[in-house]
Amino acid sequence: MSATLDACGIDFGTSNSTAGWARPGHGALLPLEDGKLTLPSVIFFNAEDEDVSYGRAAMADYLEGYEGRLMRSLKSLLGTSMIDDHTEVMGRALPFRDLLARFIGELKHRAERAAGREFSRAVLGRPVFFIDDDAAADRRAESTLEDIARKAGLRDIAFQYEPIAAAFDYESSISREELVLVVDVGGGTSDFSLIRVGPERAGRSERRDDILANGGVHIGGADFDRALSLDSVMPMLGLGSPLKSGLTMPSAPYFNLATWHTINMAYSKKAWSEITELHREARDKDKLERLQSVVRERAGHWLALQVEEAKIALSSAAQTRIDLGRIAAGAAVSLHRADLNRAIDGLVTSVEQTLGNLLRDAGVAPAALDTVFFTGGSSGVPLLRQRVLALVPQARSVEGDLFGSIGAGLALDARRKFG
Repeated sequence: MSATLDACGIDFGTSNSTAGWARPGHGALLPLEDGKLTLPSVIFFNAEDEDVSYGRAAMADYLEGYEGRLMRSLKSLLGTSMIDDHTEVMGRALPFRDLLARFIGELKHRAERAAGREFSRAVLGRPVFFIDDDAAADRRAESTLEDIARKAGLRDIAFQYEPIAAAFDYESSISREELVLVVDVGGGTSDFSLIRVGPERAGRSERRDDILANGGVHIGGADFDRALSLDSVMPMLGLGSPLKSGLTMPSAPYFNLATWHTINMAYSKKAWSEITELHREARDKDKLERLQSVVRERAGHWLALQVEEAKIALSSAAQTRIDLGRIAAGAAVSLHRADLNRAIDGLVTSVEQTLGNLLRDAGVAPAALDTVFFTGGSSGVPLLRQRVLALVPQARSVEGDLFGSIGAGLALDARRKFG
């Protein structure tokens, strides 16, 4: 089999993943679940059937109420000390490295089934920085991902920055040369690339001279979710409320429940014992009883999903409502876009500053930019998009496939690198 035919692009994302295979006259992305081009980065271990499900099916099984273990935001483990740890699944210790290999292996298998051929080579997307301000940790994270991908069955592996891949996808649709700023805001990171693209450049095997600057910060949609949860939902469960001693409720249980990859920590025996003690010491016991209900019912992932859906709703609507009736009869939280803006303002400011520094360090005047290309599921958050465009007011704003541009660009890069 020729190298061109066994090479694919894989975008292993914090929230959603895609796989692409570049062929003339065909769309690059491959269907991965019920005809859909994305596979949510979710695994559910069903304790009742001793079965494993992935993507939307995993979320459906969890929400259906099956007993088991849900894992999401797997990519967030890369670059952290947790990657060398393990978690308990169905009474057995499962290393996190094996968990990621299992998901990437499933992603590869589904791509092969859709394409009707085996893929042994791949270009994998990576954020500009897995870890901010720590080059050694960043190299370890990439090396870890490479090891995991090999364990999943890939033989030859190359990496490409995710915003560069998105630029390649955008380049395939234009007819003239442009200076483009790619703004890729995914589930775990915000990444930027300043790159010259155009039809005459697209066929070059080496694009290093076209890339003026790369930058990024470890802030993404999952951070927006956590901030909104801590600001507007967790106070309903007691965050910030007083204890009899006059002290304020400890924040650790709430941060665990508001962060996708640490939710399961809130279910441990030690965590339950601490929450029980806090209930005894709380002045507002009703709120602590809601917290106990979330933990007792293992509803943390359900609650995080409600918050995520509220964030998405507030990206297009002025207000929304979260029904908390599952944990307390009649409980609900009404949210306005101003609440979301207040919760994420500091995070967006960090993204804005990182992008401003990139433009300054590259020596590029805002007026020189032709286009800002937005991709990544969280790039549609109104406050973020408003702040980005204010930095480059003369540039044209283009929205790519928020969930597919990176995977399509990686497929093009795989054909270029391995073809």
